[in-house]
Amino acid sequence: MRFNEKELVSLSRQPSERAAELGMRGPKKGDVVKKRLVKLVVNFLFYFRTDEEEPLGALLLEQCRVEREDDQVFSIAFLDEAERKYLFECDSEEQCLEWIDSIIKASYEFMRKNLIFYRTEIHRLTGKDPLEQYGISDETRFQVNSALQPISKET
Repeated sequence: MRFNEKELVSLSRQPSERAAELGMRGPKKGDVVKKRLVKLVVNFLFYFRTDEEEPLGALLLEQCRVEREDDQVFSIAFLDEAERKYLFECDSEEQCLEWIDSIIKASYEFMRKNLIFYRTEIHRLTGKDPLEQYGISDETRFQVNSALQPISKET
């Protein structure tokens, strides 16, 4: 996927859901753990040298797996490139669990599944589709499965 570098830099300066200095090891053989400022902004994980304002890089947190490796270490691996695995060392077990939770919840797919779940629950309780008022209730991305029909507008 291609990104506009200026837009990514601008996004990296937005308020973050979580930020901390963590030990980080990249996916290449021979990479060593280095202290990096790591910021979670929307569904991007930006990493910086601790003394610089421009990010060194960004990970798009889609189609990836987040796993706890040790009490204070978690990893991010991408489903289409399992060998591309990043390791992050935290200061405590609690911090590690908080990062894992935040990263999992940052993905578009997680948010989409939650939207579908709550949409279905609201429809079940009220008989109304909460997305109908926005004119987006028939959009495929808001369906449980694109093969399924949208929630009926009739009650």
